[in-house]
Amino acid sequence: MTPLQQTRLEKAAADCGFELPPVLSDDALVLRSTRFPEAVSVRMRDDASFDLAAPSALMLPASARDGVLQVHGFDALYDTLLKAAAAARTMPNRVAEKFGAITANLPRSTEAERLVVQRVGQDLFRGALLDYWQGRCCVTGLDVPELLRASHIRPWAMCERDEERLDVFNGLLLSPNLDALFDGRWITFAPDGKMLVSAALPSTALGALGIAADCQVQGLQARHEQYLEFHRQRVFRGNIGSSR
Repeated sequence: MTPLQQTRLEKAAADCGFELPPVLSDDALVLRSTRFPEAVSVRMRDDASFDLAAPSALMLPASARDGVLQVHGFDALYDTLLKAAAAARTMPNRVAEKFGAITANLPRSTEAERLVVQRVGQDLFRGALLDYWQGRCCVTGLDVPELLRASHIRPWAMCERDEERLDVFNGLLLSPNLDALFDGRWITFAPDGKMLVSAALPSTALGALGIAADCQVQGLQARHEQYLEFHRQRVFRGNIGSSR
């Protein structure tokens, strides 16, 4: 790795959320952050191709092999590092731990007090989903955060533990029209992200709402599936029609 290549990688690391000085180890640059313990190592293959390795499969796309991902081009490198840092910040139980620390001394004796605690959790959950999905609807790509909805897959009231309620993999960041359908149990998603529509939904509804018939969630991880299966089996209105 040349000094120029190392400098470019160090800038990419800082820009993408790995703010600690990288460490050079065995010709790989190890990227670190104060906000999470996981590190990502980047090894140059040539001037514009890289091998990325991470300690958790949740930090890399499903296309990674044995914890290593080949990335081509600096644009792709930036995109991958941004997503890796976001995934590390929102790792399972990490949001729940923060929630526990914030609410440890908050009273819960009245309904109003319990609602305050719940609002803290919902705000943390929304922030985690905005981080994980990079501020974009995971179906349409809408990137106006103020319009996006943090939608639980397994509903808050049906979760057994805070770890489930605040698990980033128990959520989808959706545009308002999709959130209304998903929260209303009119649509759900298959393991590959394809939208499934209840036969009970009027056939003209999708068009009226401006929703493409073939839309699907982009970037699902294996950990989403346990929650999506619950949604399909216990929440969705059933009688699945075609995705029309």
